[in-house]
Amino acid sequence: MERLQKVIASRGYTSRRKAEELILARKVYVNGKQVTELGVKVDNNAEIRIDNEYLQKEDKEYYVLNKPRGVISSVSDERGRKTVVDLIATNARIYPIGRLDYDTTGIILLTNDGAFANKLMHPSFKIEKTYLAKLNKIFTLDDFYKLKKGIEIDNREVKINRLKIKSKDIEKNTSLVEISIFEGRNHIIKRIFLKLGYDVVKLKRLSYGFLSLGKLKSGEYRKLSKEEIKEFLNTNKKAT
Repeated sequence: MERLQKVIASRGYTSRRKAEELILARKVYVNGKQVTELGVKVDNNAEIRIDNEYLQKEDKEYYVLNKPRGVISSVSDERGRKTVVDLIATNARIYPIGRLDYDTTGIILLTNDGAFANKLMHPSFKIEKTYLAKLNKIFTLDDFYKLKKGIEIDNREVKINRLKIKSKDIEKNTSLVEISIFEGRNHIIKRIFLKLGYDVVKLKRLSYGFLSLGKLKSGEYRKLSKEEIKEFLNTNKKAT
């Protein structure tokens, strides 16, 4: 038996938070009975109906995508812009695990497994993300060592796991810096460098946990292997 909102999310219908809103809005029925409050637990095989739509138990799907620039990390977009979901050929109701900015490229995972997604996004599991940032000027050694010590954003410290200056272009006055963090807050990499006086003109996520892009070109994707899925889950267990 699991909480109703968790089962709804696991079937790929929507997020757990949105499922809670639907329950409170009296739109959810379990085995023909209306559910009006949170905390109700149901069997995984329960018949669930939302707005006259029955939720089917879908086969779980897991993808890694090399997100191109100018694509939204969302299921849909009110302005009609292309989303990461549009790039993957599947009938499953997949959604991205976390977000990358509109102009940020690189690795992003998608799934219809709500439990898997929630585990990977939960701060306690500390999934390391590595980025390559192109800065609008030369990244100084003073700022390098300042950042290595950690930095506060919104009165919360961001721990820098790894930091490396990849290259400097004196003529164009730009730098390439590789940075690894556990954080998942919106625009966090851009905000880190902005606090030190740098603009990030290009940003690419190189890896998510142990998983890298490999040979995936921009816009290409592949399914995660069973071994990769297990590795993520085992990583999470170790973190607890």
